[in-house]
Amino acid sequence: MSLHPSGVLPRSSGRVVALLRACHPEPTVAVTVFVAVLAVGAGRGLAGSVAVALAVLAGQLSIGWCNDAVDARRDTACRRGDKPVGTGELPRAAAAAAAGTALALCVPLSLVCGLAAGTVHLVGVAAGWAYNLRLKRTVLSPLPYAVGFAALPAFVTLGPPLSAWPAWWATTAGALLGVGAHLANVLPDIEDDLATGVRGLPQRLRRPACRRLAPVVMSAAVGVLVVGPPGATGVMDRVLAGAAVVAAVAGTAVRSGARSRWPFRTAIVVAAIGVAELLLHAPDMS
Repeated sequence: MSLHPSGVLPRSSGRVVALLRACHPEPTVAVTVFVAVLAVGAGRGLAGSVAVALAVLAGQLSIGWCNDAVDARRDTACRRGDKPVGTGELPRAAAAAAAGTALALCVPLSLVCGLAAGTVHLVGVAAGWAYNLRLKRTVLSPLPYAVGFAALPAFVTLGPPLSAWPAWWATTAGALLGVGAHLANVLPDIEDDLATGVRGLPQRLRRPACRRLAPVVMSAAVGVLVVGPPGATGVMDRVLAGAAVVAAVAGTAVRSGARSRWPFRTAIVVAAIGVAELLLHAPDMS
């Protein structure tokens, strides 16, 4: 990538970089990879797993860009230097257009994975948009996260060759992981959120309560994956459960910078452990 003589990136290249930064790259990549791995483990095959990955990627991109477009004024007021729309590096209209384009692509990409599977995935994506547009400001703010994450195992199992609803423990764990991720994600921003009128459930609970509740919910998610499947609990189940508890507690107990994203990053680690647990019990998932 070349620079202009002034040492500044060309405008078009800078716009692409800003778009990539505005899509919430860490959760977007993590969710896409996790669901793709789960699809492979569930026997969706190469083509089916690639289709699942592309659909999830489009959905996550649309939610991320929608979030930054909706929150542009708030991010500017809070001086969020990590938000390209809020800093003016990326026009709000460009983020909104990217969100709409990704959403339009998500529809056929989801449905090509199977009508039932695609419909469930689109419900999950719609929940993410509902969070951005309205529910993040209400006591129902955890609901879109619960619906969106719970939809992912169903997206995998409802497509061929399984074509069946996932076991209750897979869906329940997904919902709990979503709620835990929500609690961890808002931890760095609670004061800014309250100052700009965002009063979701975590903001109402305040920081100390969220620090205590987030690891409990995330650990419970992995616990459901350990005790839910039929058969005896194995050594690897216990190892993964222990690792999840350690990661969940450490991520919210360490008091880093005011806007540190480490609590959410540890939520991603716990989600990865959850995926590993799901893979251990893939034959029983549907």
